[in-house]
Parts: sequence; structure tokens; C-alpha cells
Amino acid sequence: MSEPFINKIFNGDCRDILAELPENFISACITDPPYNYEFIGHKWDNAEINRRKDRIQESKTLVKHIPYGSGLAGGIRNKRWYQRNRDNILDYGNWCYEWANELLRVCKPGATVLVFNSTRTVAHVQVALEKAGFYARDIVVYRRSSGIPKGINMQKKLKQKGFDHPEQVEGWHSCLRNEWEAVCVVQKPLQNNYTETLLHYGTGLFYTKRDDGGFQSNILEDIKREKVAEYNVHCTVKPLDLMKKLVHIFVPRTKGSIVLDPFAGSGTTLVAAKEAGLDFIGIEIEASYLEIIEKRLRDANIS
Repeated sequence: MSEPFINKIFNGDCRDILAELPENFISACITDPPYNYEFIGHKWDNAEINRRKDRIQESKTLVKHIPYGSGLAGGIRNKRWYQRNRDNILDYGNWCYEWANELLRVCKPGATVLVFNSTRTVAHVQVALEKAGFYARDIVVYRRSSGIPKGINMQKKLKQKGFDHPEQVEGWHSCLRNEWEAVCVVQKPLQNNYTETLLHYGTGLFYTKRDDGGFQSNILEDIKREKVAEYNVHCTVKPLDLMKKLVHIFVPRTKGSIVLDPFAGSGTTLVAAKEAGLDFIGIEIEASYLEIIEKRLRDANIS
């Protein structure tokens, strides 16, 4: 029953495809769903992503490889703005609950699920996963090598408007420099305890021994970012070394262990799993990305 799914990539909405997988089947899930909760109600395909990226190429926006939002990034902060923001967050949480509910069914007891998200919305993702039945374990910090402050420089703003003494607000901005991403870590409830879960399902534990003999922290840093191949047009490719590290820590190397990524993107999680000698299943809604995933899997380094 499981053979048709192993080491395959499926094109479609993960809510539909997860429903076709057997229950108690997956040992770990590592995934990077859309962070931009404004995509709810829109056709979030490659054409839409490119349209939004094209809108900002000639703008003053510092980060130009991320799709521009539909209006919540700026605008007048009136009651309507905050209500729209809240409605989008609630829609995003409901969407997360829908796929998390089916994900719980296909996971083995003790299976660990890691979900990347922004520092602003990761709490809503965790709540949605807990609502579906998962148990919250941690938030892993992926510290990037750099970050760009994207808020308002108030001194510069007041100077442009001709205010007197704008230097009085020197150093005051509307945000901090964002240089980390959150990885929500949850787990399907154990079968009684860790020992019984390990013996029955091969799941439940994290690998904590570092190369230097120390104990693994929940902060991951000094991760190199490799050059992305020209054919890989995905806008938010995670570093392969990062995904390999997460696979190393959170995916059991037991017989029958399967890694799932229901938002496969350009396939970095799947490549990391393959290079670790693990079976995998990928789901991606954008058909044009499948060729990228398959090429990356063919080129994967198998030790």
C-alpha cells in the first residue's frame, strides 16, 4: 500500500493529497509553507509570485526577491487596516489547521513536525497545529548571516517632510533588523512514553550530539548559503546545509523512516533526505516547480 508514495513528488493541494496517504505512515515532516498570509483567497502560483515581485523591482523596497503583499505592508494604520490584518491572520490560521488536521492522521505517534514561518506569524501556526492535535515542543531559531531593517527611519522621514530638528529622533525606527526565522517544532502524541514509542514506531527522539561532542542547541547559525542554480527560479530557497542539519537532528534513521514535505517548493528538504539515505514524499501545488525538484534530486550527492 505504501510503495506508490515512496520517493515520489505529487502535484496538487496538500490538503487533497495528504488525504490519500495511509495513516501512521510518516516519521517526520519538515516544511516551509508560504509565510505571506495575504495569499489566502488568491491563486498563489508562480505567475502571481512573479507579478508581485515585478511590482517592486523599480521601488525603494530593499528586499526585492520576496513577493510584495496585497496592501498590509503599508498604508494608514486606521481601524479598517487593523481589522483587515486580523482577518487575514485568522484566515491563515484556519488554512494551517486544515492541512495540519490531515497531517496528524498520516504521522506516526511521536513523529516530529517542523514548520518554518515568520517571527510575526509562527505563534498562529503553532496554535493551528496544536488545535489539530499536535503537541508543542520548541521553536528552533535559524539565524541568518544578515538581515535588512525594512521599517521606517523616522529621522529620515521627518527630514523629508521638512520638520525642524529631525536629529532628535535619530536611531528611532519602526522595527528591528530581522535576521532570524522561526521553525515551529511540534510532535504527534507519543504512545504512552518515549521508550514504547521508539520501540513501536522508531520515532519520538531528537539527535542531540554535535560534531564537537557538545549538546545540540535550538539555535542554528553559521549555516552557509550555497549559490542557487540558474534553473531554480523559486524565490525563497532554503540553504541545503540548513535542511540537512534539520534532517540530521529530527528525522530518525530507523527502518521505514519517511520524511514528508507538503510544501516542497524547489525540493531542498527532499534533497537533504535523499542525501541522508532516507525515503521521502513531496507535495507541491505549483506544477512548474516539479521539474526543478526532479533535477535537483537527480543531481543529489549520495554518500
